[in-house]
Amino acid sequence: MNISNTHSPLIVNSHSISESDPTYFIADIAANHDGDLEKAKELIWLSAEAGADAAKFQHFKANTIVSDFGFKSLGGQQSHQSTWKKSVYEVYADAEVDLNWTEELVNTCKQAEIDFFTSPYDFDLADYIDQFVPAHKIGSGDITWHAMLEHIAKKDKPYFLATGASELADVVAAVEACLKINPKLVLMQCNTNYTASLENFAYINLNVLKTYRTLFPELVLGLSDHTPGHSTVLGAVALGARVIEKHFTDDNQRNGPDHKFSMNPVTWKEMVDRTRELEAALGSPIKKVEANEAETVVLQRRSVRLTRDMKAGEVLVEADLECLRPAPVDAFLPYQLQDVIGLSLRQDMVKGEHLRPDLVGKL
Repeated sequence: MNISNTHSPLIVNSHSISESDPTYFIADIAANHDGDLEKAKELIWLSAEAGADAAKFQHFKANTIVSDFGFKSLGGQQSHQSTWKKSVYEVYADAEVDLNWTEELVNTCKQAEIDFFTSPYDFDLADYIDQFVPAHKIGSGDITWHAMLEHIAKKDKPYFLATGASELADVVAAVEACLKINPKLVLMQCNTNYTASLENFAYINLNVLKTYRTLFPELVLGLSDHTPGHSTVLGAVALGARVIEKHFTDDNQRNGPDHKFSMNPVTWKEMVDRTRELEAALGSPIKKVEANEAETVVLQRRSVRLTRDMKAGEVLVEADLECLRPAPVDAFLPYQLQDVIGLSLRQDMVKGEHLRPDLVGKL
């Protein structure tokens, strides 16, 4: 894998990630493979065809990420887990990625010309997967597990940290722990409600990206999102995010914990297309007359013109002048009208003709 040691931009395989680069899209396949290697490979191809830059998985073992006893002790499954027909532990067990799949997943990504990486949820998995990935992703749930953050940071690769369900103090502490070791961090705003409810738009708080930019001006920013549609993505990109992560499925009606709130090939492509339009529209912070409006400068602006036929030597008074379109490049402009009053014509002119510096002067 080709990983640059430069801080800005970050280099993930052939992709450059910075504020001046195109947005980097991560298709989080997560549990949407439904335990089927062929389905996982199909989703890689579909996401690449829809415009994703990376296909991401989640590597965990149920017994190293959740406590069966702990979840059952809560007295009932909550939030998005409330609709799960199996226990939390069983759902995680079903969603495990078989390590025997790894080389096929990596090779499929290479064939599809898309980056492969994952979120490893224990130390051993992080060590195992490191040989296969150009970058690592750390899920929001591990933001307070500094030992894991530091373990990933020591891999000396770009790494993406989601910050859902956390206070600013949690984020600052996590970022400080990471940056002491590895500066190649992407900080991602996130809201970890996975219900796909439209009410979630009120909680995504894209303006947190402004806070992150103020606190961490050196970092690339991103959004890990679970809302439907494209509004949050476009808003995040407009606010400076250059990494977008969304879940990806081939069918939102499939059974499974992530299908309902995932993007599909049609909506994913539309999201990428709209983002590319937005990037083009954001353009430069320099205000200037653009090449495609050079002609309208003449057509839409006004110039100082005569209200009557006049002879050479006549002195101009305000009643002789009016401001009308167009404005040839050599014309006096409306804000120069007072400068023209009191000058005399150097040649005969007709009503409607525009004044220019070589045609007027003092007696």
